[in-house]
Amino acid sequence: MKIMRAIMLFGLGTGCLLAPLLTGCGKKGASITLAGSTAFQPFAEKLAEQYMAAHPEAGITVQGGGSAVGIQSALSGAAQIGMADLLELPAEAQALTSVVVARDGIALVVHPSNPVTNLALAQARAIFSGTLRNWKDVGGADQPITVVSREAGSGTRSSFEKLIGVVKLSPDALVQDSSGTIRETVINDQRAIGYLSHGLVNDKIRMLKVDGQECTTDQVIAGTYPLARPIFLLSKGAPAGLAQAFIGYILSAEGQQCIQKNGLIPAK
Repeated sequence: MKIMRAIMLFGLGTGCLLAPLLTGCGKKGASITLAGSTAFQPFAEKLAEQYMAAHPEAGITVQGGGSAVGIQSALSGAAQIGMADLLELPAEAQALTSVVVARDGIALVVHPSNPVTNLALAQARAIFSGTLRNWKDVGGADQPITVVSREAGSGTRSSFEKLIGVVKLSPDALVQDSSGTIRETVINDQRAIGYLSHGLVNDKIRMLKVDGQECTTDQVIAGTYPLARPIFLLSKGAPAGLAQAFIGYILSAEGQQCIQKNGLIPAK
């Protein structure tokens, strides 16, 4: 199903949410589960925390697993809302109702001690493909490059590989099952390079420029930073009750402000 009318559809939840009597948006004691994208997971957890603080009768559980899990969980009904961070939704997801709730820059990250500050897109492609293996070849120290990547089925990996043009990941890559473990691996390895949502970058790692462009909110909005993708929420059929209300909240001014405050880019 196309994304069309999604904002209108989920906007119904927003209108209900902002009404004086909020309990009409769902039954008392209602609960839902979100599953999927580990890149969006911490942001969804923060949004759920804020929503439940204002609506103590609601129960919202947020789980990771990757975008493929998000799609399958929504299709099977194991989760009322799936989360996917993909450039394009796969064919099986076309049966789901989808809406873009945020955008995200994918940052190339290295250890702060690494002297390299910029990579051309072609250099990044060669590094993650395994054909460029030493930092000295891109202006760094004479030491091997440790490539760190997400696992197959990750929306971040799928989007990243499409954006930089990687056909086959380096066979020597360290494969991690979440954005958090990629971050920890880079923190603990001065030779490492990985990629993750720019909203998850902290002061223990450093972002590289790509083709001279910084991974910032302004650059992603302007379209000048080359590695960016949308964040989708998915449901089997039109969302109802608490699922509709929560998605409406995410798309509301308050929800979008929370997304931006915590490092992602609003959908609107």
